[in-house]
Amino acid sequence: MLQQVQSQGAPLDISPSTLLLVLLGVAVLAAPLINSFFTFGEEFGWRAYLQPKLMPLGFRKAMLLMGLIWGVWHWPLIAMGHNYGLDYFGAPWTGMLAMVWFTFVVGTLFGWLVLRGGSVWPAVIGHSVINAFAGFPIYLLASDAEPNLLLGPMVIGLIAGLPWTAVAIYLLWKGDPSQA
Repeated sequence: MLQQVQSQGAPLDISPSTLLLVLLGVAVLAAPLINSFFTFGEEFGWRAYLQPKLMPLGFRKAMLLMGLIWGVWHWPLIAMGHNYGLDYFGAPWTGMLAMVWFTFVVGTLFGWLVLRGGSVWPAVIGHSVINAFAGFPIYLLASDAEPNLLLGPMVIGLIAGLPWTAVAIYLLWKGDPSQA
């Protein structure tokens, strides 16, 4: 990023690690405020409207359906190359499946937080932070590296999604927080 800024003739006399810390600070402090305006509508629809409609099926089935529906809702964007690009094995279909997996595991966490907190705001803020951090790991790559976005390093990649998967498995095993 420093190379890009400097190639435009703009003087930027900070170290790469300082730039990384500034970007991280902006993502943590400003992104939830700014992105919440954009993620509120989506999360209100998923967690405040649809989730209560699906909860009679039980927590696990509701989370599975929520993740499936939320992921399929993203398919047109994935098919156009958003998030994963179009230069990977099985594009765009494997990207569409990866998005369903990601929305299922992250949606399970968001759904659990909404049930536990009794508010849609944990999901709104969580979604806004994910949107802010999604591309952040790319800054950590060498400038000549060609990442496979389907696998990682972005948080929506399959490998980067493994911690989300572990959290989702734990929450599904634990069960509905409102029944605890």
